[in-house]
Amino acid sequence: MEQIEHKHVEVSGLKLHVAELGTGPKAVLFLHGFPEIWYSWRHQMVAAAAAGYRAIAFDFRGYGLSQHPPEPEKASFYDLVADVVGVMDSLGIIKAFLVGKDFGAFPAFLVAGLHPWRVCGVITLGIPFMPPGVHVLPMHLLPKGFYVLRWLICRSEPGRAEADFGRFDVKTVIRNIYMLFCGSELQVASDEQEIMDLADPFAPLPPWFTEEDLNVYSSLYENSGFRTALHFPYRTVPQDYGLKDPKITAPGMLIMGEKDYVLKFPGMEEYIKSERVKEFMPNLEIIFHEEGNHFIQEQLPEEVNQLLTTFLNKHST
Repeated sequence: MEQIEHKHVEVSGLKLHVAELGTGPKAVLFLHGFPEIWYSWRHQMVAAAAAGYRAIAFDFRGYGLSQHPPEPEKASFYDLVADVVGVMDSLGIIKAFLVGKDFGAFPAFLVAGLHPWRVCGVITLGIPFMPPGVHVLPMHLLPKGFYVLRWLICRSEPGRAEADFGRFDVKTVIRNIYMLFCGSELQVASDEQEIMDLADPFAPLPPWFTEEDLNVYSSLYENSGFRTALHFPYRTVPQDYGLKDPKITAPGMLIMGEKDYVLKFPGMEEYIKSERVKEFMPNLEIIFHEEGNHFIQEQLPEEVNQLLTTFLNKHST
């Protein structure tokens, strides 16, 4: 971990924090989700670099050590596409493998769709490709107290999520979200509850997530806060982003944990296991891990690293 180099690059007028390890001719760009940060890829960066790749993880705009956009509420996922392409350009990378987790999967898919010549392959964890504008899941069947819907309701109940988070210090918020998200059930609050109320404050951290890890995440979110994090991914307006043909032809791999709560989204398990997702991503390999949860790359790093390096080596020829 000490060998990881840190710097800032300027993209679209914003200074983005970049972590880098390795000097191989092929690059791998890791894209974090929420409540994660570049640090969530620490195990995979070491593995990719050891396998001869240039491993890069950065904080999206408004996350961790990266600069906030002037008006985060006006930003869209297309701005995250600009972050990915801009980081590649700043580092002199013409083409890269993209590895996305949680909402980080969306800009990975969009870059592969909008700029296919920049992408060697796409690996995502926990999120399959769901083309913008194509309703592949009956999302209207989600329970109204589900956390995504609670954090989305900034227009009807502005500030509700912010008030929920604001009752606790940053470390407690990160701890609560990690504990809730590593479960296998949807996080649903009653009308009298807020999402933070669902967390058990006395539950021990899982063995794969140490107090030191929690401190690293907390320090980074103390720097950035949650303003941009609540906008990305929860409050962005869905768009087609100019994807005329909603297909990704680059080699792909989807890694899903059988205990990832995302599989409880209405229709999600059927969409993946029936391989209907391959209608939109025909060159996709699907891997299920029986014990994997939403944070599978941190929970089971050796297994994920093996899948990662095997895929990279297979498609680097």
